[in-house]
Order: sequence, then C-alpha cells, then structure tokens
Amino acid sequence: MNNNNEVLEPEEELYEHYRYEVAKGQALLRIDKYLMLMIPNATRNKIQNAATNGDIYVNDVPVKSNYKVKPLDVVRILLAHPPFENRVDPENIPLDIVYEDDTLLLINKPPNFVVHPGHGNYTGTLVNALAYHFENLPLNSSERPGLVHRIDKDTSGLLVIAKTEIAMTHLAKQFEDKTTEREYIALVWGNVKEDEGRIEGNIARHVKDRMQMAVFADPEIGKPAVTHYKVLERFGYVTLISCKLETGRTHQIRVHLKHIGHTLFNDERYGGNLILKGTTFTKYKQFIDNCFKTLPRQALHAKTLGFIHPTTKEYMRFDTELPQDMHDVIEKWRNYSKNVASEEEDD
Repeated sequence: MNNNNEVLEPEEELYEHYRYEVAKGQALLRIDKYLMLMIPNATRNKIQNAATNGDIYVNDVPVKSNYKVKPLDVVRILLAHPPFENRVDPENIPLDIVYEDDTLLLINKPPNFVVHPGHGNYTGTLVNALAYHFENLPLNSSERPGLVHRIDKDTSGLLVIAKTEIAMTHLAKQFEDKTTEREYIALVWGNVKEDEGRIEGNIARHVKDRMQMAVFADPEIGKPAVTHYKVLERFGYVTLISCKLETGRTHQIRVHLKHIGHTLFNDERYGGNLILKGTTFTKYKQFIDNCFKTLPRQALHAKTLGFIHPTTKEYMRFDTELPQDMHDVIEKWRNYSKNVASEEEDD
C-alpha cells in the first residue's frame, strides 16, 4: 500500500520473445533496421509499433525506433503474453493411446498431426491435446509438457509421453544414451542395392534451404547421425525397408535415405513427390498419381519403440500396425510389380 491507502497493482509480468547481443563489429544502426535484419518476416511497421508501445529494450531500458544499436548492446523484445510456441491452450482432440500407467503413456500418432506448437501451428497439436487430457505434465528442456521425443507432422507412429518428472529425466537419458529401440518402416524410391546397410553422416541445416536438413562430410558441421536399414520387400522402382535409429536427429531418416539416393516416396520437402524412378508411359504416371493420392505424405511410420520403464526398470517394447494409407500404397506397388513381372514373362 502507498501513503493514500491505495492498493498498488502488481507489475505486469513481461515475457521475452526475442533476445540478441549485438556483435562486436556492428556499425551504428537504427534499432528498427537492426531488428528487421534479425527477426524472420518482421516488418518495419510492426517493429516501430513495438518501440512506440515500449516493448523494445536495450540493456533493460525501453528505447524508441530511432535508437542506434552499438556493439555488445543486449536487445530484447518483451511482451505481456508468452511466446505462442510456449503458450498451450488445452484442446479436446482425441488420442490413440496404446498404453498408459501412472508414469507414462504411449500414443500412436496419426499422419498430418503436428507434435507441438510452433511457427504457423499454434493450435491443433499433440501438446494441445495432452494439455486437455492430462494435468501437470512435466516440462522438457524446451518447456514442452510431456514430450520426451518427437516425430514429424506427416510421419505416423509411436511416441512415449512422460507423466512425471522422474519419467521425463529417465526416458530423456535413454534417448540421449541411444539405448532406446526405434524401428521405422519406409517406402523409398529406387531399388536399394544392398539387403542391409549402415548410413553415417553428420546432419545440419541445409545451407540454401533452411526448411531442409543435409548431410555434411566435414565432422565440424552438424551432429553425428547413424541409421541402419534392412530391405523388407522390393517392388522394382521402389523398395520397402526397415530403418533402425542409432541417433535421433531432425529429419534423420529422410535426409540419410536421400543422401544414398533413395528419397522417401512422396516426401515433398526432399523431392520425393516427383517420379524419381520408372518409365515414361502415361499409364505409369497415372499409377504414381493414384499412389500419391492414396498416401498424401512421406511414406514413413514409427512402428516399434522399446525402452526401460523408469520405475519398474522392466524393458518394454511396443509395436503398431501400418496405418491404412501406407498399407494401401504398399498393396498398390505389390500388385503393380506382379503385373509387370507377368507381362515380362508373357513377352
């Protein structure tokens, strides 16, 4: 209370959305121009409005848009709401729960389901669903409730979710120590030469396309990654394989398989939505189009997940059936390859 017996409102909590330390060699530059260079998709109008509202801080002091940054300035944008990536609104989205106990749960994620909120996907994610169905899930190192690992939006399959702090710590360490068992089923372009093999190569952001990852020969670039594969069935122009992860890097299977010349079937981001193998016949093109319509995503499913239970210390292994879209496209290729074989015999 102050001397007039008024109740003072607590200061509004501010959340840091951006933080930059100005480089030593930076020349004097207006802060609105500096932030336009630093923040993706930022407009000068938005930045100037933020300055007018007192949301831009330099060395913890609000500044206007004509302030000129200098080397080693700490520039922050503070707002009254959390960043969208960290704000989770509970949503009643049904979950396919394979297993659940007091410590953890296993979810079979369908395709076209984003795991956590991020740029362009602030609602409708698995994390929004978890926030609705479960209370007080532990936060991972990225402040995301329950998530021990993740799989891409258009990859289907198994995810383990931690329900307690102990489970989060224990499971995260197993993934870090590479002691979990993770098997994926993939349909790839081309006839994979070897029946089984090992792909090793550091993975980092592609130098030209920031939406892609790439393999780098330089050991100083990226993070080490190892994928083991085994051929399950050959269909001529495509091959069905099993992939086991030794590490778990972003887009690892997608990048490693492209690196050896076998891009995932219908993986748009990596060019697998083009006809990479086959004939020039119109009939074949129509067949591929039908396959793409049947499976409107990359042909990748997280089929098996194994780990040691955080509290019982028992080894647990879970397995899922292929989703219908992958099952159907594999059947299409199985029939196609049989037909081609029989036509060749007739000739």
